[in-house]
Amino acid sequence: MNSTEKKWWKEAVVYQIYPRSFMDNNGDGIGDLKGIIEKIPYLKELGVNVVWLSPIYQSPNDDNGYDISDYRRIMDEFGTMDDFQQLLTLCHEAGIRLVMDLVVNHTSDEHAWFVESRKNRTNSYRDYYIWRDPADGKEPNNWGSCFGGSAWQFDEQTGQYYLHFFSKKQPDLNWENENVRNAVYDMMKWWLDKGVDGFRMDVISLISKDQKFKDGEPELTGYSSFNVCANGPRVHEFLQEMRRKVLSKYDLLTVGECTGVTLEEAKKYASSDEKELNMAFQFEHVTLDADTNNKWGLKPLNLVKLKEIMTKWQVGLEGKAWNSLFWCNHDQPRMVSRWGNDREYREISAKMLATCLHMMQGTPYVYQGEELAMTNMPFQDLSEFRDLDSINGYHEMVEVKKLMTSEEMLTSLRKKSRDNSRTPMQWDDSTNAGFSTGTPWIKVNPNYTEINAREQLQRPDSVFHYYQKLIQLRKQHEIIVYGKYELLDGTNPNVYAYTRALDNKKLLIVCNFTSKELDYPIPEMYKDGSCLISNYPDNTIGNKLRPYEAYVLHIEL
Repeated sequence: MNSTEKKWWKEAVVYQIYPRSFMDNNGDGIGDLKGIIEKIPYLKELGVNVVWLSPIYQSPNDDNGYDISDYRRIMDEFGTMDDFQQLLTLCHEAGIRLVMDLVVNHTSDEHAWFVESRKNRTNSYRDYYIWRDPADGKEPNNWGSCFGGSAWQFDEQTGQYYLHFFSKKQPDLNWENENVRNAVYDMMKWWLDKGVDGFRMDVISLISKDQKFKDGEPELTGYSSFNVCANGPRVHEFLQEMRRKVLSKYDLLTVGECTGVTLEEAKKYASSDEKELNMAFQFEHVTLDADTNNKWGLKPLNLVKLKEIMTKWQVGLEGKAWNSLFWCNHDQPRMVSRWGNDREYREISAKMLATCLHMMQGTPYVYQGEELAMTNMPFQDLSEFRDLDSINGYHEMVEVKKLMTSEEMLTSLRKKSRDNSRTPMQWDDSTNAGFSTGTPWIKVNPNYTEINAREQLQRPDSVFHYYQKLIQLRKQHEIIVYGKYELLDGTNPNVYAYTRALDNKKLLIVCNFTSKELDYPIPEMYKDGSCLISNYPDNTIGNKLRPYEAYVLHIEL
């Protein structure tokens, strides 16, 4: 299979729903499945053809559902299995496929497997998780948790440590154990037989741990990055086994969250020979505005570097694997606040960012509210945050390590906290943005009276209708899906310009990443091209770029 071989998942646009924050149907302040059902017509109008649901399984909610205690039950707050079946049926009737979040690097410590595992050292579930003796009375090695501190937790009952790359309530599964793998595969088949259309696989690049358990390079905190285990020695073997035993038997969309992935590794995860997954999420581009040694440190976007990274993945995977395209998700702040301008050019810059991404080769992912240009939340105090990573980060950086002041850390959290993306979806200008009749589990962004779906649905030049048009263009023009990418003006610090080519057709995409008017002449061969889309209402394309202007020109040779 090469890049031009047609597949439905290449042509799809995926919409990610974070159920807790999408729509609350019963007034308890927490989004639920019936709330999602209520909004299927909205998704259909937008034009997306796949919905990816963040976890809806039974969970004590230490990490907002990514700590699963029962893979075959729906979280009580979200509804029932009957609600899920109804959601699946209605999505399919609306022409929308449903993809589940698969979280199998770890479980909750309240999962029945772990409850058994920690009882003693000899029970049959002990080896479902990763237990090690202390080293010199301390942790077995210097591996750090993604959420701060050591990745090892001492368990008094059996006198050993267990590994947890995330919260201490999220022990890592031992994928070396064949029984673990088979239990996971059985669970996957159970969901697929219900009719789900694929999986987004949470931190799947971490499932294989080097069994030598060597120390990693220490970071500012004294611990090594949780990425120390990324792309471990057996990860591809495990995924190929998963493919043989489960995935190959269904027509699915599969995408792996591959933290720490390199281009070479991605070619294996998402190879066009379809031995493992359809796509991999890489995160190289969304780390550009972070300090190398401190993920909470801030630095401005370097557009030249962004273009370099995006181009590396566009060119590097061409004909070999398939890209997944995203700016936003539940783990990232709002993109218009990050690399756009969420004040005087909010809508224009949001449309520019969307144009830049959606015209590339790969499958685009839209995160809930992105199509409205929702912004970061003006958090005032630590008490307003709900994200474990943000709260733990504050305590570690300010109180324990004293590497940042309280105000420095709060400034960083306002820009980078995952909670920016988790504030409730802004449906209308009524109380709580129309999300809930109760008290929302996390504060609603106060700008919902101006930024909401109802207002945008009524206005033809809104960000919503712009996304709708981008999605429609993708369905109409094969070149947007399958065309070859080529970067122009790589060293220009202000403009991202590239071309796409397929057969005798070419596209020119030009995006101004600044609030300045810039001289940027249209290349000669595109001067008579037709404009597919532009983010300024007059659709006038000239030799100057207005602030955050983006356009796409189409020619036939």
